[in-house]
Amino acid sequence: MTTDELAQLLAQQPVAILHRLARGRVQRHFRAGKRRLVEMILQHSGNNLAGLESDLQALIGERQARAQAAPPPATQAPPRQAAQHTSRRPPRAQEPESTEPCVTLAAWLEGLGVPAPQPFVADPWQEEALAGLAETDVVVSVPTGSGKTYVAVEAARRAMSENRTVIYTSPLKALSNTKFTEFSKIFGSDQVGILTGDRQDNSQAPILIMTTEILRNLLYDAASGEIDVRLDTLGLVILDESQYIADPERGVVWEETIIFCPSQAKLLLLSASIGNPQDIADWLTSIRPSPCRLVRHSKRTVPLRAGYLHPNGKLTPLFRTAGIPYGHPGQLHPEAKRLFLQYEEETLPSGRSRR
Repeated sequence: MTTDELAQLLAQQPVAILHRLARGRVQRHFRAGKRRLVEMILQHSGNNLAGLESDLQALIGERQARAQAAPPPATQAPPRQAAQHTSRRPPRAQEPESTEPCVTLAAWLEGLGVPAPQPFVADPWQEEALAGLAETDVVVSVPTGSGKTYVAVEAARRAMSENRTVIYTSPLKALSNTKFTEFSKIFGSDQVGILTGDRQDNSQAPILIMTTEILRNLLYDAASGEIDVRLDTLGLVILDESQYIADPERGVVWEETIIFCPSQAKLLLLSASIGNPQDIADWLTSIRPSPCRLVRHSKRTVPLRAGYLHPNGKLTPLFRTAGIPYGHPGQLHPEAKRLFLQYEEETLPSGRSRR
């Protein structure tokens, strides 16, 4: 059998057989569409087409044998059995299709890009968080992109004006490196240091960037009597991505950091995804010398738009509206539905149920 004949025979087979042929031949084959999967199988079997043909014929014979042995489908289920089946699995109520006109791709893309420069004006929640830090600890729970970094920068600036040390922590070394670069541009490279497992630069700077584990270890040393001079002048501790306090393995690091943090230092917890900010604020109030203030904001400063990009390059809005209609799955865009079905036909193994 020539390569072209083998390619035609492969194209006639269901995706399930192609996936079985790809095992051991093609890595990550489940992410490929049918046409691309055929090309990859032929490419990776170029030196052994005879073996590929033999395996394919065996799978085809196996499939035909199963089809012949399978009992014929029942034309009509007995009434009693049908009633029992209905009682076990009631039909799912389908949400009615919306009659609203669908947004066009041009309208969905309208306004995207870099906005025109304009003077910065702090949001009320940002002013509230900064005012709260003048008196007590603050937990900030706002959506991603709302401006948490502004609060951290201004709080650090005010602490430095009072000759107090600032420590900024993150859960990841990569994020700590990013913040080190960002803060160095804002405050000057001589004012910012970094302490991670890989880096130790300018460790006596008034602003120190580090991972939360490093700060916890510093606080451990202080609790055992090995006082670090940086903790004597500590005025502000910023715990970014504080939702990690709920992590089953690493959450204890955030708990211990908060518990051992010196009482003269203000705590600023930042998070976009913490699930129970009020509980966290109540806990800080119970263990810290002053009541903790919760600053919560739910409206996104930068609204989101959802789209769907098919592997063939086709882009379409995901929903009928430009914005995201939370809680309304029936608002899917008809073109997005069509592309979903097309992708399933190309990639799902044959016989697999679709929802």
